[in-house]
Amino acid sequence: MGSGKFTTQEYPKHPFLLPCEVLIESLQTNDETGLSPVKAQEAQGSYGPNKLEGEGGVKWYSVLLKQISNAMILVLVLAMALSYGVTDYIEGGVITAVIILNVAIGFYQEFQAEKKMDSLRALSSPSAAVLRDGHIVTVPSAEVVPGDIVQVKTGDTIPADLRLVEAMNLECDEKILTGEAVPVAKDLKVDFSNNNELETGVGDRLNMAYSSSTVTKGRGTGVVVFTGMYTEIGRIAASMQGKTRKPNRSLSRRKGGPMQPAKGVALRVWDGIGQFLGLTVGTPLQRKLSKLAYILFGCALLLAIIVFGVNKFNVNKEVAIYAISTGIAIIPESLVAVLTITMVVGMTQMRKRRVVIRQLSALEALGGVTNICSDKTGTLTLGQMITRKAWLPGVGMYSVNNAEEAADPTKGTVSLGPAPDLTRGGEDKEKKPFDRDAPAVTWDVASEKTTMVEKEDDTSSSSESGDAVPEMTAELQEFLRSTALCNLATVRLDKQKKEWQAIGDPTEIALQVFAHRFQLGKKTLQEQHGWTQLAEYPFDSSIKRMSVIYQKRQTDSIHIFCKGAVERIIDLCTTIGTGANQRQVTDEVKAEVLDQMNRLAQQGLRVMAIAQRQHTTYDGKTELSRDSIEKDLTLLGLAGLYDPPRLETKDAVKECATAGIKVHMLTGDHPSTAEAIAKEVGIIPPNPSSLPISLASSLVKAASEFDAMTDAEIDALPTLPLVIARCAPSTKTRMIAALHRRRAFSAMTGDGVNDAPSLQAADVGIAMGLAGSDVAKGASDIVLTDDNFASIVNAIEEGRRMFDNIQKFILHLLTSNIAEVILLIVGLGFQDSASFSVFPLSPLQILWINMLTSSFPAFGLGKEKASSDIMRRPPQNSKHGVFTMQVIADMIVYGTIMGTCTLLTFVIIVYGPGGGGDLGHDCNRTYSSSCDVVFRARATVFAELTWLILVSAWEFKNLRRSMFSLDPVSERKFPFFKDIYENRFLFYAVVIGAVSVFPAVYIPGLNTKVFKHMGIGWEWALAVGSVVIFVVGVEAWKACKRRFGWFAVGSVEEGSERKLGLRQGFLSFSRAVSMRKSESDLERDIVIGAGGGGEKV
Repeated sequence: MGSGKFTTQEYPKHPFLLPCEVLIESLQTNDETGLSPVKAQEAQGSYGPNKLEGEGGVKWYSVLLKQISNAMILVLVLAMALSYGVTDYIEGGVITAVIILNVAIGFYQEFQAEKKMDSLRALSSPSAAVLRDGHIVTVPSAEVVPGDIVQVKTGDTIPADLRLVEAMNLECDEKILTGEAVPVAKDLKVDFSNNNELETGVGDRLNMAYSSSTVTKGRGTGVVVFTGMYTEIGRIAASMQGKTRKPNRSLSRRKGGPMQPAKGVALRVWDGIGQFLGLTVGTPLQRKLSKLAYILFGCALLLAIIVFGVNKFNVNKEVAIYAISTGIAIIPESLVAVLTITMVVGMTQMRKRRVVIRQLSALEALGGVTNICSDKTGTLTLGQMITRKAWLPGVGMYSVNNAEEAADPTKGTVSLGPAPDLTRGGEDKEKKPFDRDAPAVTWDVASEKTTMVEKEDDTSSSSESGDAVPEMTAELQEFLRSTALCNLATVRLDKQKKEWQAIGDPTEIALQVFAHRFQLGKKTLQEQHGWTQLAEYPFDSSIKRMSVIYQKRQTDSIHIFCKGAVERIIDLCTTIGTGANQRQVTDEVKAEVLDQMNRLAQQGLRVMAIAQRQHTTYDGKTELSRDSIEKDLTLLGLAGLYDPPRLETKDAVKECATAGIKVHMLTGDHPSTAEAIAKEVGIIPPNPSSLPISLASSLVKAASEFDAMTDAEIDALPTLPLVIARCAPSTKTRMIAALHRRRAFSAMTGDGVNDAPSLQAADVGIAMGLAGSDVAKGASDIVLTDDNFASIVNAIEEGRRMFDNIQKFILHLLTSNIAEVILLIVGLGFQDSASFSVFPLSPLQILWINMLTSSFPAFGLGKEKASSDIMRRPPQNSKHGVFTMQVIADMIVYGTIMGTCTLLTFVIIVYGPGGGGDLGHDCNRTYSSSCDVVFRARATVFAELTWLILVSAWEFKNLRRSMFSLDPVSERKFPFFKDIYENRFLFYAVVIGAVSVFPAVYIPGLNTKVFKHMGIGWEWALAVGSVVIFVVGVEAWKACKRRFGWFAVGSVEEGSERKLGLRQGFLSFSRAVSMRKSESDLERDIVIGAGGGGEKV
């Protein structure tokens, strides 16, 4: 059961038999504040991590097999076998050493990389909301310890075995333990004092919640009693280790007929081969590169056949060695290793930018995102709400001023003024900015209260200034009681720290704090006023409301309290107001309420309706339907909550616009609230009325309107809505489908259980790490650890950077392979006196170049920082992947230049002055005086090719800009040295690689016997001259691409700036618009996106 080095987790009796107070005391915890960080850390050291033994982890043997089975090693093994077969033991021994060294280095690098990725993935594993030092914090489930107070809600995975201390409609799916598909309803009132552990099965312990089970309904709080292997799931951990097979892999005739065993065996063998070769596992890019490696392996065999054919299949030692050379030349040995390390670097960088990658494929996909569908609350906004307004029918408008702390009910002032006069079209004559923390929102303040805002420093006790709390009235008391009791948040004062702490949803915290301002918080009402909760109907995103049933002690008075979206609540109400102000709900009254709601929403406030009704009888056990409870309500008033946008949101939206990415806000708020916030952060223009009607009407839509449209009607819109209000989970799924029909590549955020379908439907599903459920995280590709919209933009930038770098090092590696193949294939024509082809590069020279010269610069290119224009260009085309037409063309052009330069160098030395065309005798195997010319030519080609490959790494830092001016915003006259030194790893890889040529050329024995070349003199000039020619050729090709616009996908043309540009994040008119211009002309000119390249609005 658990490791012996950790403390045993045991109790006098099983925790389900013990009172909560006893458990809490024995675990030295507190149900109100939880463990302190120090105690939690000590407990982790004492009890160990909360995970099963053998769970996850990187298997060293699978990494080793992966290294042995890649195409490059197979080519080297064949080369080794051929070398030993022709008794060239020096070459065979060197290749053997290279194989061992390459496998060892690759194994170490990939094993470390896989462990790093494993630890990063663990950050996105099921998490737990635990109470630490009075604050709710989200921690990975592995960090939960006995004594932690854990809160769970619908969609969460239970992180450990919990003894429940609070449960409200809590039901858990425990079929993983019991096999029963029906969720288990938890009940803390059941008495187990006369039971024992053996008599009561796991499924009957109704005061326990078990690790790995899922909350299907309700909410609860519990104290952790068992973790890791001590949990119930830990006891049957062996049954959790099996793997699920793919379809049709069964060997049972009953499942698939008489041929099923043969079919199952064949498919399993196919899967095994595919997995062994890396063709069926990994990300799409990894599989694509694995396929490329084996295609190149086939090409290597084809080249060997060509070599044999040129020599009329007279395969002797010399011919075999030449075939070895060509086979080795075409394989990019370090490609897979560089890709793996680049991905690890990308994951690590994203973790630093508060993004956790769950699926490696998301790393590749992020760079192609064209549309982001984001929630508002907590993502675009701070998620720290404050109740700013409260409208009570017949009483007036309560306003909260100067409140900057969301959890502190003692900060700020409350004032009461008359409700706005709606008889004048909903407009007051006087409007003043309401508060300093929301400069973009205009607030309406009653004229007799304006002195309070204008004289904030006036500390007089005059009630006129708002310093005194308004008088408590019966209407206010009813409103506050419903607000506080229909609420899951808790607000408390930590007397030791002298600070207010709030736990719960930001919306409910804001309402609870408002009630606390009048000393009518939930705890006060329950403990001092005798209110006891009997039932709860949790918030449902499809109906947008929540209800609770309460009974007052020592009375038969049963009340139903309800809150939710105004449109949903008002339809359930028959009366409005209380006491003398009570009226029947008529069409006129309903219109008045909706006008008040619109007025508050237009100020950027989230508006909630508060209602109640008295119920006849309820025994607390019978489950009543929502429809029977949520009817005949009395509307008590409206609450207006303000959630300020994050400071970084507007810049992030603007950055998205510049990058050709369109931002859509999908929120549950009222359309006017959503529109006000969308204008403030720049998602929609501040004055949509200046746009053509067809365009303006498409920008903001209610979900009811959007859902009522057919797919054809949606596709006919000039643009998809940038704001969808009152959004339901099904609306998100329809939005993703509409984007896909427009060939967009979309990212979708989500946090709830119902968001899982849209997260899976999106190209990149983004779950919230703080507010998200485990179900949502499980359906997502990435998780935001701070729930911040700006982190999505950071992730896209990092995805683009990684995509660019993969292109760069693939181009770098394959260019050198093309050059080597050109050199060796043409070199078949260089035949000695015995009519055997003399290779311009020996096999070990090629290995040196591919393994040492190319690998480290490729690693350096994988670490390149993002280019300055990375977020000023449209997204990559996800269909083309890294092998774009530009990369393929560059590869051919640069490889041809490189191969031609080295080939000409060989020809000049052999056939030029002093060479005489003497190719010697048997120069492929050994050195003799007749091989002087060939050995000098090989040494020059080796040095030259090495330098060309190294210099190309600097050239490939940018595929279009000159190596001498990589940074377009640099003010230096000659920024070359600064630019190349910026990437230190790449700089030293190039410099050290260039210097390493000299010992390889001049060390006696190593040069003639291993590399089959010798020291050179005047030939160095040819190598240096070829480097100059190569740089000129590359620069000329880049200049042609820039001059003629070749492969300039998504680049902004100079003339495009003359268009009328409406872009998210800012509004700019670069020229006057003629009022005589037709609407169709405007539709062609007005575009959202970078450089007019995005989708038309």
